Amino acid sequence: MCLRGLHVPSPKPPQTHSFFSPSCPNSLVDHSPLLRSTMRFFHISRNLAISSRLGFRNLVTSCRAVVVPRFGGPDVLEIRDHVEVPNLKPDEVLVKARAVSVNPLDLRMRAGYGRSVFEPFLPFILGRDISGEVVAVGDLVRSLHVGQEVFGALHPTARRGTCTDYAVLSDEQLTRKSASTSHVDACAIPFAALTAWRALKSTARITPGQRVLVMGGGGAVGFSAIQLSVAAGCHVSTTCERESIDRVLAAGADQAVDYATEDFELAIKGQFDAVLDTIGLPDTERIGINLLKRGGHYMTLQGEAASLSDRYGFAVGFPMAAGLLLKKQIQYHLSHGIAYWWTYMRSDPEGLSEIRRLTEDGKLTIPVMKTYPITQVREAHEAKEKKLVPGKVVLEFD
Repeated sequence: MCLRGLHVPSPKPPQTHSFFSPSCPNSLVDHSPLLRSTMRFFHISRNLAISSRLGFRNLVTSCRAVVVPRFGGPDVLEIRDHVEVPNLKPDEVLVKARAVSVNPLDLRMRAGYGRSVFEPFLPFILGRDISGEVVAVGDLVRSLHVGQEVFGALHPTARRGTCTDYAVLSDEQLTRKSASTSHVDACAIPFAALTAWRALKSTARITPGQRVLVMGGGGAVGFSAIQLSVAAGCHVSTTCERESIDRVLAAGADQAVDYATEDFELAIKGQFDAVLDTIGLPDTERIGINLLKRGGHYMTLQGEAASLSDRYGFAVGFPMAAGLLLKKQIQYHLSHGIAYWWTYMRSDPEGLSEIRRLTEDGKLTIPVMKTYPITQVREAHEAKEKKLVPGKVVLEFD
């Protein structure tokens, strides 16, 4: 037989000469109620052992999901009730979603960003972050178990997102959730925090005592970057909107400049070892690079690989983007002695483990400004797109 997510060899049909065969006149199965009960108990126990690892996987073959059938505004989003749940690979985990966050990437993907990757797979499921409960695990998963509460995030190019009753992630994309953290708060953290982690810890490799500039510290990635830098023992300056100044200073930033009313090019003093630019405008790039020490790292979230691939097709656009990146890296290395990077989120078990630890210690949080039921996903997207909610939005599952 085949239980979804795990293949179990089907028992061979009984042979007529078997000692336990019902067709054998002398079979003990026919004449011993005790033996029949014992055999029944054996089979039930075996099936329960399988089920304890599969959870409900043998029952879940389809579920509800938020899908993008075509690119466009919030009105294109559909909630479909019978979306297939795929078989689990050996390193995968089936998670029953309790909450998922709405990231800026979700809005851009819905509108057509990344179409060179996603258009062939329409309709696709939105969502990157998730917090929920493990209901099944693949054969090779040892770090997580059925019934455990977890949170995590998918890679940006994952084709089946988390905005579904049952999401599939690899075990490296999940970590256990503390009982002290709600599903709503947990799901707001991993994608943004892992994006910041990739830039600061994997690329710039920040160390205690260094100076870090975060441009756009009021957003989820920027706010995560501030907290990660402070936890690493760095001195942090940031630019943000006026409404976020108190919050970023409370998170440990040494200096916060309102970019709307101040000339932050003049207001920010000194030079930095690392600059994370979450805005990605030509002016922020120029200013950020000029504020770096020689040997420093400039990292922007606004790389051009996806936009050029969308414009010219992947086969032409991606090599163009690689050439543009290389050109800038050589240019800034020669002119300023710095390293220039396009950065993006990547699954990182070490990073996710550290993010969990900081979250449990109260050193890493992303405030959730509003929650919506999953049935109001269109309203949630519209609120973010029109900037009606100045912060993180989360979708809750009933």
